[in-house]
Amino acid sequence: MAANATSFTSPLADFKFPAGNLPPQVDYVLDTIANASVMTWVFTLLAVAVAYDQVSYFMQKGSIVGPAFKLPFMGPFLESLNPKFEEYMAKWQSGPLSCVSIFHKFVVIASTRDLARKVFNSPTYVKPCVVDIATKILGEDSWVFLDGKAHVDYRKGLNGLFTRRALECYLPGQEDVYKQYFAGFLKITKDAQGKPVPFMHVFRELMCAVSLRTFAGYYMTDAAVKKIADDYYLVTAALDLVNFPIIIPYTRTWYGKRAAVMVMDELAKCAAKSKIRMAAGGDITCIMDAWIKDMIDSKKWVEATEKGLSTEGLVKPSPLLRDFTDMEISRTLFTFLFASQDATSSAATNMFQVLAQRPDVLDRVREENYRARNGDIYAPVNLDQLESMTYTRAVVRELLRWRPPVIMVPYKTKKAFPVTDTYTVPKGAMVIPTTYMALRDPDVYENPDEFDPERYYTGDAEEKGAKNYLVFGTGPHYCLGQHYAQLNLALMIGKASIQLDWEHHATPESEEIKVFATIFPKDDCPLTFEERKW
Repeated sequence: MAANATSFTSPLADFKFPAGNLPPQVDYVLDTIANASVMTWVFTLLAVAVAYDQVSYFMQKGSIVGPAFKLPFMGPFLESLNPKFEEYMAKWQSGPLSCVSIFHKFVVIASTRDLARKVFNSPTYVKPCVVDIATKILGEDSWVFLDGKAHVDYRKGLNGLFTRRALECYLPGQEDVYKQYFAGFLKITKDAQGKPVPFMHVFRELMCAVSLRTFAGYYMTDAAVKKIADDYYLVTAALDLVNFPIIIPYTRTWYGKRAAVMVMDELAKCAAKSKIRMAAGGDITCIMDAWIKDMIDSKKWVEATEKGLSTEGLVKPSPLLRDFTDMEISRTLFTFLFASQDATSSAATNMFQVLAQRPDVLDRVREENYRARNGDIYAPVNLDQLESMTYTRAVVRELLRWRPPVIMVPYKTKKAFPVTDTYTVPKGAMVIPTTYMALRDPDVYENPDEFDPERYYTGDAEEKGAKNYLVFGTGPHYCLGQHYAQLNLALMIGKASIQLDWEHHATPESEEIKVFATIFPKDDCPLTFEERKW
């Protein structure tokens, strides 16, 4: 028994080939196979698998830039867990197209403006995928993953949520959130006895809160807003570029999925409350209200026309909408939060840092906002006033060019994609256009590495860089809320400029960039705040 426990004979060992005139070479090979040990089989199969993995990588790589050899199976997986901006930059600068292969996923990076635009504008060949695990976090049938006509039709029903009239309705809620959090900034500095505190996480909480109030209004309690603002960090942390295809308990993806479910449950409760209030004729105060109002108006119009009744006094939304369930509304608004949270948090953090470092720019923002409010620093602004602040908006525009929150947008190829005359991206591969290089193109932007709002205030960057400004993408999946996002940032920094003074406490890492879904100062932006005295 002991011998049987410690030794193993191949099941082929006693197999005898029928007598015949086999060449001795073949007879030798068959004999070797028949008498091979388990470890020999294991190492042989492993060697075949490694060889297949390398050959597959070489064939997919073709002529584009990439590692000469792939680390067997995993590729640069460990590096992807802690992405470094410098490594991304090296990839972008290595050539118009470059590649890596991580586990089963072959990834092509498109670095030039024209290649990025081609990917954005090729829905026949590609569809958004965000990252592999995103469908499990957001839901397999989330509208952001819809393709073709289904995506176009769904998107049409959301366009009305970002009109000028709609944006005007959202401003009071945003003003309230900024008032609350700016008071919190002062308290944080006071509690720290005037010592600098890294504010990146505070800005993440702020932008999450202002998004939730814009999307769901005051149907959500302050406690729920705080809980979501705290836990949404887990959703971002779960979205590594490459992850395991299943969610394993107590991993980052598991915690991220739990946080996403919690957020969607809260938003569904808000949808139920909004339906009751809007059916009773309530005013629109948030995106949820506006969407549900369109559903109610659509239902009234359809019922009237089907019954042959007069439509006088009724509003006909365009397009007409069906009734969405509470959870359908919730999941759509969650995708709005997903699209905005990390990007606006990055922009806010970089905005407060760069304006503290450039008091001349901050003074001009402050002067413009003080004048627009007729000297009343606590006066709310309407949309016309906000749009009239051309310098403040130029600062926002330049900030988004100089520190673009979204540096890459992953897509998945639906079929072989001839992205150039000499290279075709294989079906099923991930292809990732970067926006960063187009926004730093020296042929379009003079001194592109410098922060200079004048290029959008008095310069020609808007016209000259029309094809380069890929901050919000282009093509069928361009950002629906791009106008809202820029006005929201202008409101935030304008209000802060006239109510607060702040100082940035530089460290050796202040100008270095870290990547956490989007980009932030590596030291998390240490600041101190004081109430501004006029």
